[in-house]
Amino acid sequence: MKTLLAEQPLIVSLMLGAFSVALLYGWLQTGKQAAAVIGLLIALLIPGEWWLAAHWKTDREEIRELILETADAVRVNDIERVVRVIMEERQGTIAQARSELARFEFDDARVTGIRQIDVVAGTYPPEADVDINVVVVVSDKRGQFASLRVPRRLQFQMRKIEANDGSGPRWFVTDYNHMPPVGQPDAYSPQSN
Repeated sequence: MKTLLAEQPLIVSLMLGAFSVALLYGWLQTGKQAAAVIGLLIALLIPGEWWLAAHWKTDREEIRELILETADAVRVNDIERVVRVIMEERQGTIAQARSELARFEFDDARVTGIRQIDVVAGTYPPEADVDINVVVVVSDKRGQFASLRVPRRLQFQMRKIEANDGSGPRWFVTDYNHMPPVGQPDAYSPQSN
């Protein structure tokens, strides 16, 4: 229900509008004022739903924002900003990301599709599985290729924990893998090395 209220205001507004119209129509047919009052009150809930959706940020929305911010960091080759989204306790994952990112110069990085953001129910601290498609334009720092457009599929696990900087709970990557958009991991995927 939280996801519907916070992420789908159009659907909720259409449902509220239909219910309101039905009650107002019922009032016109029966003359009962209670139907008109309730219909108008329900119609007044529609702007409240849009306000609620604009101000209530769900875990999925927080993760989506983090994904887009991280893509911006990759685009400008800010490796330190990229690795800040990885849990500090995962030093191996941080070293792996630094190593992979340092081999390339990025000209562009875009999220082309979010396949799934699945916040796992009943976990504490909250965990999520994320699956996205990205396209990067990269050059090899060793000069083997320049401005190569590479589509990749990224899968990562996340956990929401208290940030060390005192900013409150945030989502962090605990593990990741990248592979071709279709099929199994290839020679460039970290889990296959």
